[in-house]
Amino acid sequence: MKIALLGVGRMGYELGVHLLGAGHEVTAWNRTPAAVGPLRDAGATQADSAEDAVRDADVVMTVLFGPDTVRAVVLSGLEIPAEAVWLDVTTVSPEDAREFADYAAAAGVRYVHGPVIGSLAPARAGRLGVLLGGAPEDVDVVEPLAALWADAQRLRRVATPSDAATGKLLANLALGVTLQGLVEALRLGRANGLDAAGVLDLLEGTGLGVIAGMKGPVITGGTFGDTQFSADLLAKDARLMLRSTPDPLPAVTALLQSLTDAQRAGAGDDDIAVIAKPELG
Repeated sequence: MKIALLGVGRMGYELGVHLLGAGHEVTAWNRTPAAVGPLRDAGATQADSAEDAVRDADVVMTVLFGPDTVRAVVLSGLEIPAEAVWLDVTTVSPEDAREFADYAAAAGVRYVHGPVIGSLAPARAGRLGVLLGGAPEDVDVVEPLAALWADAQRLRRVATPSDAATGKLLANLALGVTLQGLVEALRLGRANGLDAAGVLDLLEGTGLGVIAGMKGPVITGGTFGDTQFSADLLAKDARLMLRSTPDPLPAVTALLQSLTDAQRAGAGDDDIAVIAKPELG
């Protein structure tokens, strides 16, 4: 298939490599052209503009920073071929997904929202969770592509694009508030004379044990620059969560404060585990 890939950040690159490895023809574009270089070296064609990228594409994939970027790149008048399917992998709110689906329908474009659940390591291994929401006949077109980066047991069809968006926010809420819980456990332990290694050891077998095992080596090693999922991205997602309900989400609010503090300290591009750094003394 001819795939237009719009957005070649960390995740876009990994998905693009899977597409190339399966023999698809990938034309890639990014607002910062230099970011396309590694994928071009892997066999993709670099387009000078989004318009050039989507011309004659069978599938247009958007892997962008957030809904505002989707609006700037696609809803500003990008002419996606009418016969193509637009697969939006960008994390957006349920309301955004409905807006994009309505826009696509008015433009005669087929739309599937297909967010991924997981970070760079499972993306590289083809072990991501994937949610696909859209008309069944449109999902049929893109499901073989999503299967390239999905864990077969975690590739799910859902009824609508907004359901897919909701599912992605739920997954990131679970990750984020658990990470915030780990930060607060480190804070409690430090106040009572335990270092980070001691706290992590005592958390084994508890509800925080999985996140402690996942992020513990990053925290104790101070290797926050080896980013799997950036603080900037999770902060953006936390704001989407808060905007997606009129009801309070106090745990998400606490998480967002920790992420905002990291951003203000210049660590927005670091791994999300960086929110634990103040608890290391």
